[in-house]
Amino acid sequence: MEQKNFANAISSAKIPILVLDQKWHRLFALSGKPDAVKDLEKNVNDALARQGKLTQELKELKKVKNDLMQGIVDNMDESQQDSNKKKEENKRLIEEVNEKMAADEDELMELPKLIADYNKGLMLETMTYCYERLRVNYNEAEEIAEWIKRVRVDLKRNIIKKQNREINNKEIYAYMHDIFGKDIVEMFDVQNSDVEITTGDAIVGDTSDSKQLSQGENFDTDNKDLESQPEEQSEDRFDEQNSNEQDTQEQ
Repeated sequence: MEQKNFANAISSAKIPILVLDQKWHRLFALSGKPDAVKDLEKNVNDALARQGKLTQELKELKKVKNDLMQGIVDNMDESQQDSNKKKEENKRLIEEVNEKMAADEDELMELPKLIADYNKGLMLETMTYCYERLRVNYNEAEEIAEWIKRVRVDLKRNIIKKQNREINNKEIYAYMHDIFGKDIVEMFDVQNSDVEITTGDAIVGDTSDSKQLSQGENFDTDNKDLESQPEEQSEDRFDEQNSNEQDTQEQ
């Protein structure tokens, strides 16, 4: 939209009083209100407070005027001299009240436009802030998304490494039993009690295997293919798979 058309559309738009909307205040909950927004907010609040004060003052002045006029009526039954004196005093007070009421009414007529102008400025400043936050948040989200992609690739690669290390440990321990026998291995187990075969969150194989290994049970290496797949081949296949996935996404 052209700037001129945009300005015309904004000028004719009906904007609610922002400072009265709790959702507007929530826009700044995370980072706080900029100084420019605070200044405009104060202008709107001051104008609204002035409007409320004048409205209440007018109500009180109307009551005072009615009381004075009623006093004139009530004093008509008194002596002519006292009646005239009180009547003149009440007239003077009524004139003062009328002047004050006229001044308040004139100011009240100007306040809606003033409040609207302040509120419009506050809206424009709010929109500037919001769209800047949207840009910043989007850019940061994009950076985080790229980081997640990199971490996901590293995670897959490290899972393969972890699996191969644990498979290799099982092979080594099984061959130790086959070569040296259960009794000798158990003596060395006691001597090397700090050594674990697999981690607590092992992904490959049943965890009961590691328990059996730690208890020194023999494994039939002749009937089981205990040769671990070379890590380099596994990781090469992973890299190839990841590359194919990326090519598919780009297409």
